[in-house]
Amino acid sequence: LSICGKLCYAIGGAPNQVAGSAAAFFLQIYLLDIAHITPFHASLVLFIGKASGAVTDPIAGFFISKSRWTKIGRLMPWMLACTPFTVVSYFFMWYLPPFVSGRVAWYLTFYCLFQALTTLFQVPYSALTMFLSTDQKERDSATAYRMTMEVLGTLIGAALQGQIVASAHVSHHCTVTPPVNTTDSWHDTPSFPDPSDPLSPQVYMIAAGVIGGVYLLGIVILFLGVKEKDDPYALNSDSAIPFCKGLGLTMKHGPYVKLTASFLLISTAVQLEQSNFVLFCTHAAGLRNHFQYLVVTILVSAAVSIPFWQTFLQRFGKKCAACGISWMIPFAVMLVTMPNLILAYFVAFVSGLSIAASLLLPWSMLPDVVDNFRLQNPHGKGHETIFYSSYVFFTKMSAGIGLGISAAGLEFTGYKPGICRQSDDVILTLKILIGAVPAILILVGLFILLFYPITEESRKETKLALEVLR
Repeated sequence: LSICGKLCYAIGGAPNQVAGSAAAFFLQIYLLDIAHITPFHASLVLFIGKASGAVTDPIAGFFISKSRWTKIGRLMPWMLACTPFTVVSYFFMWYLPPFVSGRVAWYLTFYCLFQALTTLFQVPYSALTMFLSTDQKERDSATAYRMTMEVLGTLIGAALQGQIVASAHVSHHCTVTPPVNTTDSWHDTPSFPDPSDPLSPQVYMIAAGVIGGVYLLGIVILFLGVKEKDDPYALNSDSAIPFCKGLGLTMKHGPYVKLTASFLLISTAVQLEQSNFVLFCTHAAGLRNHFQYLVVTILVSAAVSIPFWQTFLQRFGKKCAACGISWMIPFAVMLVTMPNLILAYFVAFVSGLSIAASLLLPWSMLPDVVDNFRLQNPHGKGHETIFYSSYVFFTKMSAGIGLGISAAGLEFTGYKPGICRQSDDVILTLKILIGAVPAILILVGLFILLFYPITEESRKETKLALEVLR
């Protein structure tokens, strides 16, 4: 693979991360404080939207596995076709409709559409890794390029969104230190502009338009720079594995089950950190004017550390590199217990290192699982999209459940949109969502990963066996 080809492949996946990052960090606070949707309804939007994307994964895998080879490949037509509709749904997801009573249905509709359409892009895009090269090192290298660019995309999305929409969340009277005897008027003073103020929704629409342009640029580069290859191991006599049968086989494949169970817990922890971080900085840590810079610190740290993790896993193995995911736990607990500006930036930096490891490792390990399955089932083909679609299904579903529960927890403890200071129960809930819950999920996920059976030695044996097969 040429460096140019790897870069074009990597750039193609960045727009999804740009948009996903903006939604992960800012959609919850947008729904609560700009659209003035109750936390319960926000939890419904977040959960049902994630669930719709998750349900679309196996459906997308089914239809893609049935697709015929075309002049531009089997996976590329899907990515080209869904991109324009993704851009439209993303824009309307950040549009504030003039009516009030139907806003929940509006955001639910377009968030579900956006999640489903990004799935139709992400499943063939992630499966494309298997059709770039037969060499494991080349695929790992392409995955490292891809994850570096996706983390940069996450950084660009959060930075663009954060800088453009920061004006919608700045309120000077909330920066004044309240008197010791806090009055009700302080609690009830709105901290954010009223939705009737055109500035608030308008800045979000500007950000959505910019990110929509990034989508179009990314798909053009992907189409022009990447050539999809047909299954290199398949014989002419091999037949495609039926989707339902293939799904049943993947669910019985031990390495896949352990990898998926581990990283669905870890990815849920990362999603909880992302979606509640801005709320935590704003309401629980007194860092209202620094949240966009803290978000950028997290993502810069993640972006620059991807090459380090790629080198680390090549030298010490992928399971050993997974230990880096746990680094964020003690520092996040410190931030929750002793909120401090300098500590917050240090926590942001270390969290970025851990997030980079959590993003790179599953996509680097999943091709090894697919190779292992191929060796055990040598006369079937078309199983790659089944693995990738079902993996994304489980991680999205678990993240959706986690986000829905976290937003419902804010509703239960009495979160009120647009006030300067939330109640002590809300602040405690945010601390739990940032500190305790992700720590438990990460530790359980890493414990499951201890039983993941594919080692560096078995990986090399599988590679040699597949070369003989080819």
